[in-house]
Amino acid sequence: MLTPIEMAKIAVRALDEKKGRDLSMLATRDITVLADYFVIATATSTTHIKSLADEVEKALKDNGETPLHIEGRHGGGWVLVDFGCVVVHLFLEDVREFYQLERLWSDAKKVEVSEFLETVKD
Repeated sequence: MLTPIEMAKIAVRALDEKKGRDLSMLATRDITVLADYFVIATATSTTHIKSLADEVEKALKDNGETPLHIEGRHGGGWVLVDFGCVVVHLFLEDVREFYQLERLWSDAKKVEVSEFLETVKD
């Protein structure tokens, strides 16, 4: 069983590999019982949102974690993939702007996701 931070790292990497934009991660464990981490990404189209959701689900399933719930998959502008301690929020740009989760959860500590991403060295 993975720890919440390990799950969040896998989610961030999966989103990055599928070209998710504006990746963001909030540590919410100290301010809500909803989840330990929110992972947020922007997609370029509804097809891209589906691809991102599928990739996150697969990456975590490959590591023994199954989502508890997936919301909005057929709704178009957003998808929420709930793994219990980690919730992944995927948005089209205008929908992300409308919901402003980072502002709504501004009391949460922002986690720097760049340290989770593999960089190619020359």
